[in-house]
Amino acid sequence: MRQNALLKILQTQNLCPVFQPVMDMHHGTVIGFEGLIRGPVDSELRMPQDLFAAAIQHHLLLPLESLCLFQVMSAFVALSLPGKLFANISPYALLSGALDDPLLADLLSTTSPLAGRIAFELTEGVPQMESAKVVAGIKALQARGFDVALDDLGEGFSSLRLWSEARPAYVKIDKHFVTGIDKNPVNLQFVRSIKQIADKSNAILIAEGIEDRAEFLLLKELGICCGQGYFIAHPLAQPQLTASMAALACLRVTYSDNELWLKTVLRRGPQARILLTKAPTVSVQTTSGAAHGILLAHPDLEILPVLDGNVPVGVLNRTLVDKFSRQYVHELYARQSCTLFMDKAFVAAELDMPIVALSHLVLAQGHKRFADGFILTHEGNYVGIGSNFALMQEITTLQILEARYANPLTLLPGNVPINEQIEVLLANGEDFCACYADLDNFKPFNDVFGYAHGDEVIKFTARVLVAAADHDIDFVGHIGGDDFFVLFQSTDWEWRCQRILRDFDDAVTDYVRQAGLGTAGYSTEDRRGNQVEYAFPSLSVGVAPIKSGQYQSCHDISMVASEVKKAAKKMSGSSLYVDRRVHLYTGSEFKQRIFQPHRI
Repeated sequence: MRQNALLKILQTQNLCPVFQPVMDMHHGTVIGFEGLIRGPVDSELRMPQDLFAAAIQHHLLLPLESLCLFQVMSAFVALSLPGKLFANISPYALLSGALDDPLLADLLSTTSPLAGRIAFELTEGVPQMESAKVVAGIKALQARGFDVALDDLGEGFSSLRLWSEARPAYVKIDKHFVTGIDKNPVNLQFVRSIKQIADKSNAILIAEGIEDRAEFLLLKELGICCGQGYFIAHPLAQPQLTASMAALACLRVTYSDNELWLKTVLRRGPQARILLTKAPTVSVQTTSGAAHGILLAHPDLEILPVLDGNVPVGVLNRTLVDKFSRQYVHELYARQSCTLFMDKAFVAAELDMPIVALSHLVLAQGHKRFADGFILTHEGNYVGIGSNFALMQEITTLQILEARYANPLTLLPGNVPINEQIEVLLANGEDFCACYADLDNFKPFNDVFGYAHGDEVIKFTARVLVAAADHDIDFVGHIGGDDFFVLFQSTDWEWRCQRILRDFDDAVTDYVRQAGLGTAGYSTEDRRGNQVEYAFPSLSVGVAPIKSGQYQSCHDISMVASEVKKAAKKMSGSSLYVDRRVHLYTGSEFKQRIFQPHRI
């Protein structure tokens, strides 16, 4: 029985502590270790979820947690591990006196080797405890000089409240929001918001469950300070004291915010894979003499990648040939590792990175390394190399194409890029909102006041739309004339649309006042010679929410967006009209279950 197995574990203290490093993702250092627990190897309670489930079921959680803390702390001291110890404790155990157990007295004393080095991690626990009491327990811990870490942020309903009231030193982002963050805009936005809160509350964020290179890179560039997960290091009874070579290699890679989105979510434009070239490689065990021989045998090879296993850790360039031509260099260094001469500051890019993002990486290296090219990887593993000259050729071609289809007045993407972006979103199965924005009363305004004033209205309309969009996940295009198109992936798109209307009306008011065009509108003759009163331009915005699989082409999206734009224009003043219908695509026709459209 599980109860007997648990009682035996408690009696014999037969638990196995393991430790997982927590890495500073910007400097590469290990700041500490999370202490985890495993049951006996041959026990049905080997895994912690089974162990703690049995303890809860049989009302033995308090003695189990006390024992776990004792084992983890004792092993941490015995192994002389550096940095912080992140020790797990449930709110129930904290409030029930687990830390008062005599087993822990010496380990928690001010003279203990752990003094000032423990951060207690609190999670949503079973049974649930009153929030006020948990906050009081946390503050008592802090008063005793212990740091507190809020674990699994986002998993429980009360974790944000605890953060607000208890102000922990560390906050751990739950694995749910980390896994696949490079492909999930909702998780991306969640983590961005958490980062903003952490900045205000002076908390150190730790991302849990980082399992691949793309997740690591994105979190690092979002400004998340620390991380842990299999990509960095596995939990072990005798843990490694440094992060993995793959994680350390990521420290050399940087992206701007815009490039991050291009790389991880939209994946627009040609990818780096089109530049892939196969090339010889060497390992960290290869001698300098052997590497020199490879460069001599391949005179067109600009860089020779150095691999640790299959992970690139450096490059050898043609300066090695020059160095070996000097007197005594061959005799002194030919038998030593080629890592003596390798350059660790190389450019590495994933195969699916857009070439636009890659070009920024290359240019950031400066002109001195331009001839070296770059290494291409797949999930952090070496695939081949690429030429910077070929990259610049592709970028030039891309810029010519983009300029060809950009609107000359606003420089926003025109019809062709808009349609391409819609097709990308449809192909990727993304949910998004197609937003058609059109100026009202623009033609008479343009006729009365002249095209120069009309152009200014067009330009500040473009600025309003761009300012309201999330640059990382939304797309703003200019169809032509006074028609604009926005593809929203922001979950708060309705708020952004309201902001567009508000900012546009403010911009019109400011512009006509500063230009001396009047305040209450204007009048002009229509085609029949009749005097007609006009208001200054307003903005009609029609929005069609698009679900994955709902439509098959950009033409379908254009049709629906045009319909809702027309509905918006039937309203007076600046207005927002959202299509609330459910469309079912069936080839060339749309069958609709009509719900009442809603004006915001």
